Amino acid sequence: MTGFKNFILRGNLVELAVAFIMALAFAAVVTATVDLIMGLIGKIGGQPDFNAWHPGGLPFGAWVTAVVSFLIIAAVVYYLIVLPYTKAKEKFFPAEEKGVPADVALLEEIRDLLAAQQGRPTL
Repeated sequence: MTGFKNFILRGNLVELAVAFIMALAFAAVVTATVDLIMGLIGKIGGQPDFNAWHPGGLPFGAWVTAVVSFLIIAAVVYYLIVLPYTKAKEKFFPAEEKGVPADVALLEEIRDLLAAQQGRPTL
């Protein structure tokens, strides 16, 4: 019973559950956005999806609808999640300046001090 209790109370499981719930909620937003954009395409082109289009008897319209939906989903995810997240991350958590890591700088300083004690020129 203790193992089960430890499994249930692990932080990773709770974080995973929260991420899953948030993903489902965001999926609803993305789906609604895709439906909105497909509706706008329908107003322009006269039909919100292309499923009824069968040139040569092939269900080409379903493929076109899937491709357009994919591109809209990719754009929504990029512009509503990736881009704002990247900008916020750069603003609030700036990248460390490039340069020599602290441990390497300390070792170089020790090397230079030892060389100076022995009368040799430093690098």
